[in-house]
Amino acid sequence: MARAISREPPPAADSPAEQALAAKFTRAYESGDIDALVALLTDDVYVSMPPVPLEWLGRDDVTRFYASIMRQGRTYDLVPTRANGQLAFGTYLRAPTGVRHGAGLLVLALTGGRICALTRFDTSVLPWFGLPRSLPGDQTR
Repeated sequence: MARAISREPPPAADSPAEQALAAKFTRAYESGDIDALVALLTDDVYVSMPPVPLEWLGRDDVTRFYASIMRQGRTYDLVPTRANGQLAFGTYLRAPTGVRHGAGLLVLALTGGRICALTRFDTSVLPWFGLPRSLPGDQTR
């Protein structure tokens, strides 16, 4: 019989602690800073992408996964939202034309001040969260 993992409760929605974690995550993800991203994860972090049957378990596997994505030179902009009360982000891939194309929705599960799971859904769900499929070019970046 597997033992249940005891976890700290997540920070309250929209609390200063959750806002700080969201800001750190956004900075790390948008800048492609793997070290800063990994610092936010629990040792047993879990990443999945339903309905694709791929998953990554543990900080080492998740680090390799995100490093492979960010090494490809892809850069993203994140737009915050909520999914079932959880912190979530629409992810938008920056294109050379300036338009940012939807790349999916990331839903974060939090424990204490860390991320214990990330679930990525495809772009078809963006409108359900009031998010567009693409964003106009941003001249400030």
